[in-house]
Amino acid sequence: MESSNTPEQTPGGSVLETPAGTPPAAPPPAPKTAVPAAAARPVPQPGAVVESSSGPINKMRRRIVWASVAGFLLTSFLMFLRFFLPRSILEPSSTFRIGPPSDYALGVDTKWQQQYRIWVTKTSDRLFVIYARCTHLGCTPDWKASENKFKCPCHGSGYDSEGINFEGPAPRPMDRAHVELDPEGQIRVDIARLYDWTKGEASEFDEPGAYIPL
Repeated sequence: MESSNTPEQTPGGSVLETPAGTPPAAPPPAPKTAVPAAAARPVPQPGAVVESSSGPINKMRRRIVWASVAGFLLTSFLMFLRFFLPRSILEPSSTFRIGPPSDYALGVDTKWQQQYRIWVTKTSDRLFVIYARCTHLGCTPDWKASENKFKCPCHGSGYDSEGINFEGPAPRPMDRAHVELDPEGQIRVDIARLYDWTKGEASEFDEPGAYIPL
């Protein structure tokens, strides 16, 4: 059997002879093309767990929620304990000092009315302290310097500068607090010890402790 040569043409136009029986050359591989970025991403399979990119935010939210719950529980527990603790009411002391007698001029001094509910009255021969409480219903009268009297704004009871009632429904004079001089010459007042003048009974205003002689 005779062999025959098959002519092949080169890209330049020249003809090459290929010996008979030689298999044809394989075609050149196709050029690789770039794969789009979207196509390169793996497609999640059904049922696969996808991790969220907001992990730190979720952790912060969980911390805030747990902190709020813990704060609420702690507050409730403290309130529960407070319910069983004894409750004490802090009241100001009934005994206090108001300075030496030389600090006061003749007449009525009202500078301690708001703090201690008292008036300091000084006459030519004595100093005493009036407890600022109306003997009618316990209201606090006002000192009317222009009228030289105490006047209760509730029901119109009137008292002179020494606390003696003369008008209105007040049944008796206002009480006087215990006063004495301490070793430093300061006036010590005790509003827990009061001297009164009940209608039809003897007055306590001249007893020792009801006034300081001058």
